[in-house]
Amino acid sequence: MSSQQRKQVILGAYLGGVNHQTAWWDPQAGSQIEFDSFEHTARTAERGKFDFFFLAEGLALRERAGQIFDQDIIGRPDTFTVLASLAAVTEHLGLAGTINSTFNEPYELARQFATLDQLSGGRAAWNVVTSFDAFTGQNFRRGGYLDRAQRYERAEETVALVREIWDSWRSDDIVADKDSGRFLARAEAGEFAFHGSQFDVNGRFTVPRSPQGRPVILQAGVSPQGRDFAAGNADAIFSPYGQLPEASDFYRDIKARAVAAGRDPGDIKILPSASFVLGTSEADAIEKYRDIRDQQVTGQTALILLEQIWNLDLSGYDPEGPLPDIAPDPEASPIIQGRAFIHQDRFETVAKLRAVAENKKLNLREVVIDQFERGPIVGTAQQIAEKIDSFVQNDGSDGFILGSHLVPTGLDEFVDEVVPLLQDRGALRAEYEGTTLRDNLGLAIPADRGLVAPR
Repeated sequence: MSSQQRKQVILGAYLGGVNHQTAWWDPQAGSQIEFDSFEHTARTAERGKFDFFFLAEGLALRERAGQIFDQDIIGRPDTFTVLASLAAVTEHLGLAGTINSTFNEPYELARQFATLDQLSGGRAAWNVVTSFDAFTGQNFRRGGYLDRAQRYERAEETVALVREIWDSWRSDDIVADKDSGRFLARAEAGEFAFHGSQFDVNGRFTVPRSPQGRPVILQAGVSPQGRDFAAGNADAIFSPYGQLPEASDFYRDIKARAVAAGRDPGDIKILPSASFVLGTSEADAIEKYRDIRDQQVTGQTALILLEQIWNLDLSGYDPEGPLPDIAPDPEASPIIQGRAFIHQDRFETVAKLRAVAENKKLNLREVVIDQFERGPIVGTAQQIAEKIDSFVQNDGSDGFILGSHLVPTGLDEFVDEVVPLLQDRGALRAEYEGTTLRDNLGLAIPADRGLVAPR
């Protein structure tokens, strides 16, 4: 396959947040909330010709038995403030933020992302998420809880309304003719109206259309309903699969759903997240990975992860011993709050874990590592470049969102050692060819829809 025919690998960079995978205890680790950490990661990603920087968001501090997790990193600055600050120190890098559709109003979302898009010259992206629990809702005036169907109904209307607000401005609405004194091409520029089951609003939008037409939409969806929503609305979707053939099955399914929704399969990009461990040899990389993993999945961490399944206090069990010999209690008050970890039947999950422990002769901590830790891409620079390129060329994804256990300098060695190899293979740009995030991702600028007629 010639370099001209190769799929270009899309690369996003994330800065690790509040979870045990981030080695905040490492002597080389920096702050999770100081601007220097965000700036270093973003500048490094841009140096490596990455497509975008991705920032996750947590709306509530996670708790165990009413206490904040003492092994977690506490705090996450406001997403828009961080991304707007990064817009001033980068030129080409996309700026993607996770913002909840359950607790935010569409007009505010439209205005905040449109502003970020204007400030960055067309580099903004919105990762649309919903909130599943009343615990998170306690931090908001609306509070409460939305069941699954209502969450998706609200999310779909939120995205639809936000897009209509963005599209209320045409790209040629601002004339700004100094000689004639004419500023607007249309008196009705920015007018919008929307009437649905969740929202009934009309008004005039304050932010004109950006250089990329409208911000990029990111979404995650695993269930059939989630996949349909993402395939119909998103420009990129996060994949939970990092191994073939499951990843290829997911890739084909999403592309097919996009076609069924009247879209071109190239209009939506598939992107799993991944970490990496680089070594001077394969054996060196594997040894490094095992050392990192043992620091990440301590006995305490393993017990807390299992408490999410059992919904019981398991602190009295030995992490190096067998799995708890008691049944889960789904009816008890949640011991873990703020973590969306268990969605399946607890009893079936426990039965599966017991079978794994017996068949593989694993203790409690080893079962957690075996079942719940998504392994990083491990190897030499050459091996990692080969794995990433091969995965993309074989339609496991369109790229990866990469992060490191070490904040903020962990991405440096990937950019220094792996990026040049991907460029040599013709799978990654040597220079940015455009200025917007849509340019980076190879996505067309949405056509002007003009004034949105009331429904």
